[in-house]
Amino acid sequence: MNSIKVIAFDADDTLWENETFFRESENEFCNLLKEYISGEELIKKLLKVEYENITSYGYGIKGFMLSMIETAIDVSNGMVSNKIIQNIIEIGNRMLLNSVEILDGVNDVLENLHPKYKLVVLTKGDLLDQERKLNKSNLRKYFHHVEIVSEKNESGYQRILNHLEIEAHEFLMIGNSLKSDIIPVLNVGGHAFHIPFHTTWN
Repeated sequence: MNSIKVIAFDADDTLWENETFFRESENEFCNLLKEYISGEELIKKLLKVEYENITSYGYGIKGFMLSMIETAIDVSNGMVSNKIIQNIIEIGNRMLLNSVEILDGVNDVLENLHPKYKLVVLTKGDLLDQERKLNKSNLRKYFHHVEIVSEKNESGYQRILNHLEIEAHEFLMIGNSLKSDIIPVLNVGGHAFHIPFHTTWN
């Protein structure tokens, strides 16, 4: 740790709980469409639509809501009722209003690291939603810098290193996703700690 100058934290499921709310919403979605398709098959179709829509909608609740609507129309051959569409919108709106549940130990970790290192939030997702969660979390005071990006990859991490004016070996990323938080950081020569969460989307 002697060479580290900046420690970056992923947000969702690293600082606060997030993916659990998506799983709960998926269960509600399955219940709404049960007359058309089994829950297992519906989730497979929804996941496929979400992946296809990432380039248009990015990551986050709004894209998830639109993907649920698109999937509902598809599996029902256009017969899904206005009531079900309204229920899907309500699921998304409730997710946007969810409280922010800080994971155990996060405050203690940030309190300890804040005086010693420059701390950064580096997360994917919808700008407004991630800003909302960060503000509701009361954790912003610990962070020198906040980056909300559309994707985490080698080029993106290198851009952030350049912006922070540090070398890769001076950077540590902490997160729950091997694909997004760990592998690309190691590939550019930085350091990374994997903090597993019981549910990971991507």
